[in-house]
Amino acid sequence: MSGKTSGTTVNSAILLLILGNALAMGSDIVIKFMDPGAPVFQFAFLRNLVTVSLLMPLLKRTEYRHFFRGFRIHLIRSHILLVALVCMVVALTNLPLATANAVFYVAPVVLMVLSVVVYRESLSPLSVLAVVSGFLGVLVILRPTSLDIAAVAALGTAVCLAIGALMVRRLPSEQSTLHMLVLNSMLVLPAGLALAVWEGAPWRWEVVACATGSALFIQGYNASVLKSYKYVDASQVTSAEYTGLMWAILAGWLIFGEVPDLWFVIGSLMIITPLVMIGLNQRRKRLLIQVQPVTSKPGA
Repeated sequence: MSGKTSGTTVNSAILLLILGNALAMGSDIVIKFMDPGAPVFQFAFLRNLVTVSLLMPLLKRTEYRHFFRGFRIHLIRSHILLVALVCMVVALTNLPLATANAVFYVAPVVLMVLSVVVYRESLSPLSVLAVVSGFLGVLVILRPTSLDIAAVAALGTAVCLAIGALMVRRLPSEQSTLHMLVLNSMLVLPAGLALAVWEGAPWRWEVVACATGSALFIQGYNASVLKSYKYVDASQVTSAEYTGLMWAILAGWLIFGEVPDLWFVIGSLMIITPLVMIGLNQRRKRLLIQVQPVTSKPGA
């Protein structure tokens, strides 16, 4: 990507990400409107079914020639993301909207730890700070006195999302993001249907409506992310991803009457601030690399 990305392009990408995070919050709001006892497996199956129906027609003809390349990794990853979706529904229907989202944001922190364990990557002092501060921030937000299923589900969502992100490196590099999204949803349909049948809940039209709405909002978010990162480097705009928490606070207050307390504010800052600092640090390093060839002497 050219080092001469204009400020206008970066600003447009940031606005797209802010809008995308608002759309993602629309999905969370739709899920939260369901009863805490709603059939989660039925919802998960239906949302993946709707997603496949929406995205399959958009694939290029060439992508069908090697459609199931990387099948084993896709299969494992898709089922991990199915667990993440189920945990997300449990968390959103039982926790305040902003609280659940704040815990979801610990996923990048978990990813850092997993990268050290799996890929033997080293952490910078700032990354170590992000890991420690992130986990402490979760404790501050949840203030756990016992094992609560909703809190465990929120943490489970973050862990599963981190594992899914870690596995992206093992996927075929020639596959498009759209191709991966289709396989993620398609490969879990048998397990999703089996779990929905095992769940034994009657099929409910409100769950169908919520699953459809959630899928539409999430695809809107995916489209905004793809569009943003197509023209600018991730390090230039990644901090805009954290505006999702602001949307969660606003939506929780206006729609569900949830007012965050001081513990939530402190814990959220402990999670997000180091991550934003890492993003800004990466952006600064990239700018230095881009400027270096221009400022260095010929032949240096």
